[in-house]
Amino acid sequence: MSRIACLPLLIWLLSASSPITGHAQEVAASLLFILAAITDGLDGYLARKRGQITTIGMLLDPLADKMLVTAGYVCLVSFNPHVVKPWIAVLVIGREFLVSGLRSIAANEGFTIDASEVGKLKTVLQIVSVVAAILDRGWNAWWVGPGWRNDTGWFFVPVHIIAVTAIYWMTFVSILSAIDYFVAFWSKLDHASQVSRKKRSRLMSRKKTVAAVGPTAGNA
Repeated sequence: MSRIACLPLLIWLLSASSPITGHAQEVAASLLFILAAITDGLDGYLARKRGQITTIGMLLDPLADKMLVTAGYVCLVSFNPHVVKPWIAVLVIGREFLVSGLRSIAANEGFTIDASEVGKLKTVLQIVSVVAAILDRGWNAWWVGPGWRNDTGWFFVPVHIIAVTAIYWMTFVSILSAIDYFVAFWSKLDHASQVSRKKRSRLMSRKKTVAAVGPTAGNA
């Protein structure tokens, strides 16, 4: 619920109407997104540890994740168009719709598909890419350590390079995870169909046996 409540504030911070200007805008938006992302892992950990996995939680958790990611990329198309292109946002959002649709079909068929390692990597890259793209609007690079105001310090952080690399890696991994999810879905769907056919076949065999035995028993 807190993650969903953060969405209007995040959109407001990443909009042109935000009263916070300058580098404070990028810092505030980045911290808010990081905080929301932390709650994603925290609520899952607490739910499993306390045995408080509920139906409403199973509904709201993935919904909050998708709304957060969607809001982030849609806003970044206008907030930092040099890094986040419209086609990237469309692809990421389309992938989320695809996975949601497959999950709905899987639930109707009576099976679930666990998150793969590729999917977990995709989630991490989404968080990194959104934060990096937000910060890239204010800084091309950072110097960390004494003298950072004069562009000197202990080490150099190429913010722009990290943002661009993370965005395109995230795009590639999103496509890869969608394919991986679809293959897993199709495999389980095929298995579920085979099991269903076997059950129907056994049921029909029993009906035929009962139909054949019934008249004989009656004549006897």
